[in-house]
Amino acid sequence: MSTTTTAATATASAGTDPTMDAMGRAVVADRAGDTRAARRQLLELWSKTGVTGDPLHRCSLAHYLADLHDDPAQALAWDVRALDAADAVTEQRVQEHHAGLHIAGFYPSLHLNLADDYRRLGSFDAATEHLDAARTYAPGLPPDAYGDTLRTALDEVAEAVARRDTTRRPSAPGPTT
Repeated sequence: MSTTTTAATATASAGTDPTMDAMGRAVVADRAGDTRAARRQLLELWSKTGVTGDPLHRCSLAHYLADLHDDPAQALAWDVRALDAADAVTEQRVQEHHAGLHIAGFYPSLHLNLADDYRRLGSFDAATEHLDAARTYAPGLPPDAYGDTLRTALDEVAEAVARRDTTRRPSAPGPTT
């Protein structure tokens, strides 16, 4: 399970939002093994959305795109965009999209991904800052498989930071091709 589940949850409920529907189709393509097609589709959506478009769309797109890059520097660029967009998303916008979502629920995953990117780049202090931020939001994680996955990933990244390990975690989201 990927740490993009917050965005995936949003996408799964997006029956009336063509952009979210298109994101969902791209994610399905990636999970079916066609990462190139998924990346191309998401980049086309990013181009249409633009840097001033709907912050929920930008957050979700960037969050997905980060997972489609094995290079931690490329993933970092997208993860920073996702966090910046999340900061611009209003609770009202999230609720308009899906009544069960809250913007605060996006932050554990967003900060976890940034922590992992920084760790893989050897920037352990920055990784620790984002781990701390993710843990600040973690008490709001649901007591389900998604919450468990994020809590486990937080522990894995923290252990890797403590070891000064920059290798990719086997459980980390990433390209399938």
